[in-house]
Amino acid sequence: MQEVSKDYDLEMFFEISEDFLCIAGYDGYFKRVNPAFLKALGYSKKEIFSKPIDKFIFPEDRTRTNTQREGLIKNTSLFHFENRYVTKNKNIIWLSWTSIPLAKDKLVYAIAKDITFKKQMEEERYHLLSNLHKRNKDLKQLSYRTSHDLRSPVNNIMALIDLMDISKIEDEDTLELISLLKLSTEGLKINLNEFVDDISQNDHGLLISLEELNITKCLETVRKSINYLIDCSNTTFKINFLDVNTVKFNKTYLESIFLNLITNSIKYTKPNHSPAIAITTKKIGNDIQIIFTDQGLGFDMDKDKKKIFGLNEKFHHHADSKGVGLYLIYNYITSLRGEIEVESKINEGATFIITIPN
Repeated sequence: MQEVSKDYDLEMFFEISEDFLCIAGYDGYFKRVNPAFLKALGYSKKEIFSKPIDKFIFPEDRTRTNTQREGLIKNTSLFHFENRYVTKNKNIIWLSWTSIPLAKDKLVYAIAKDITFKKQMEEERYHLLSNLHKRNKDLKQLSYRTSHDLRSPVNNIMALIDLMDISKIEDEDTLELISLLKLSTEGLKINLNEFVDDISQNDHGLLISLEELNITKCLETVRKSINYLIDCSNTTFKINFLDVNTVKFNKTYLESIFLNLITNSIKYTKPNHSPAIAITTKKIGNDIQIIFTDQGLGFDMDKDKKKIFGLNEKFHHHADSKGVGLYLIYNYITSLRGEIEVESKINEGATFIITIPN
């Protein structure tokens, strides 16, 4: 390898470098700085050499910087040390230093990079995460309070049903309605209790519980809870769980997924048509797929594909539409490392393919 000539102008590296280069003395004064450093701070050479280095450092960083400087004087090199400098215009810039002491000359040779933009991004990220944490905490408290407070009226409804003397009721349709009302209320109470338990566990840092679930049983629990809605809408089901009928998942999540998909299919069925729902399962390698298909209004995938699982997104005119169900489904699945895809055409229904790692 050819050695660089000693006559080569190495001074140009100092003059043209975009990084900040400087030489400082053990006495705490700059001895030399490059043009990039002067430009960043906004001082002249006369100004930069006439004051101790401490005068240019942000006050809160001076003690920390002096501690590191003492190490340099003891012949300990410094790498990736970050501190703040104040420019002549009173702006604050962040610098990351690499400093090498030369004890025999009592000098420190240093290179600094301007990391102000990086620090601003980190600060913005910190504030965003802090705000997100607060919003999540507030939302969790609201959910806890709402679900907890709802248990009282639900218990009251159950008590009123129990007080009814059904022996005096002879009409079979009325008896069936009372039975359905009691069943739905009991289901609501169970769901509320499970929801409150899940929130309470998460407050203590516990993970969402997973268990081996019978898919058929979870689906039947949901169908019973909305049996009246299914009957009134003449909804038909085609179920095929022969390939696989168990999955390791959260019970509350799976039942909520079925509940939201079924009620959406009923809500957004085509005019003058009865809802028809097909649910099948497949084993794909180590993963399990639940495939849910309806014959409803469908989606305009060219227009709405990226918005389908967004919060408060609505795609059809319906008085009861809140734009929350699909958002919840997406978060239930992805929070447990699963995936969900949609295939759909307008007025040709929709197919939701849920992939759950097992």
